[in-house]
Amino acid sequence: MSQSIGKYRWTVVALLFFATTINYLDRQIIGLLKPTLEAEFQWTETDYSNIVMCFTASYALALLVFGRIIDIIGVKVGYAVSLIWWSFAAILHGLANSTGSFMVMRALLGLGEAGNFPAAIKAVAEWFPKKERALATGIFNAGTNMGALIAPVMVPWILGHYGWKEAFIIVGAVGFIWLIFWQLYYEKPAQQKRLSKAEYDLIHSDAEEAGEDNGQKVSWGQLFRIPQTWAFIFGKMLTDPIWWFFLFWLPSYFSTTFNIDLKKPSLPLVVVYTIATVGSVGGGYLSSWFIQKGWPVFRARKTAMLFFALLVVPIFTARFATDIWQAVALIGLAMAAHQAWSANIFTTASDMFPKRAVSSVVGIGGMAGSVGGILFPVVVGKLLDHYKALDQLTTGYNILFIICSVAYLLAWGIMHLFAPKMARVEL
Repeated sequence: MSQSIGKYRWTVVALLFFATTINYLDRQIIGLLKPTLEAEFQWTETDYSNIVMCFTASYALALLVFGRIIDIIGVKVGYAVSLIWWSFAAILHGLANSTGSFMVMRALLGLGEAGNFPAAIKAVAEWFPKKERALATGIFNAGTNMGALIAPVMVPWILGHYGWKEAFIIVGAVGFIWLIFWQLYYEKPAQQKRLSKAEYDLIHSDAEEAGEDNGQKVSWGQLFRIPQTWAFIFGKMLTDPIWWFFLFWLPSYFSTTFNIDLKKPSLPLVVVYTIATVGSVGGGYLSSWFIQKGWPVFRARKTAMLFFALLVVPIFTARFATDIWQAVALIGLAMAAHQAWSANIFTTASDMFPKRAVSSVVGIGGMAGSVGGILFPVVVGKLLDHYKALDQLTTGYNILFIICSVAYLLAWGIMHLFAPKMARVEL
């Protein structure tokens, strides 16, 4: 059956996967270069947290704007604009010569990178029926792990052979290769000549979505009056900062706690992000499997998300880890659970909202997640500087792991309060 229907929609997922991989390569590189840049520019943990906040603040603002823009100009043009912007910003990091200039470059990078997820989620909503969306989202979202997986191998090699400036420039230039394939292979289903009629019919097989994409624009005011919007906002706000913490501080945690040399390819980081990749794809598959078994969409998503929230809880026991591989197992499980959670929470936007509003909703929720990502690094930086001064840096990380362990259950509870059955929004 699947052979006769066609599989072009999975080509689209491949394009989204590689774009997301590049997005996270450009984002992750500063965490791996942190010890080198700390030594060169005399950064404290607070200095570094301020640099991280510049990225997340601009990312938050641009998510709101990009989500709206992509709903207006479409995925193909919007994604291309986003990638060109962030790739140039990544390259410009190689020209930074002070803490202040790094803050500016990170802000520019955040402005461009914000287009990735609103564009990708809208593309999935356009190209997949509901029963396949979580799996498709999980696959492209695995690019966040792949980017973070490649970076610990690629970046130290470039750093060792050329230097930190060249690391930013070389990695930043990769996006322009993807842009060629995007222009060649992406169109909306109605305009894609490579798409069979059977596959087109499958893509548009959700009866409740028929006739929704009528071209009418949806205002932010409308969206903020809807409880389902607030469910998505709080789900993102409480859990996105945990991923930011792992992304920007995990290399430093391994370096300071277990004496990992970040100038060499790091096997523990590779293993952690490999586990997270499995979580992203597996998380998307689980709720899709429930739907295939006949479960209502809302029950499938919420059951899967509760399961993944529970899987994060054991990370608070990382304080008892006596060697790095115990820490890798616990952190890897938490990161896999986050990615599984992420694959499903993104899909709830297209479950609850018509396609013409999906990018705007994802932008609003992404902005909320980034606001949490602005505030949480303040806590992280102050906490770690405090315990570093006491020569008890591990205690600071242990407190942070406790916060991580409860965030997802809290988010699930609030989402259930605002959208108990994730009812379809009528606009």
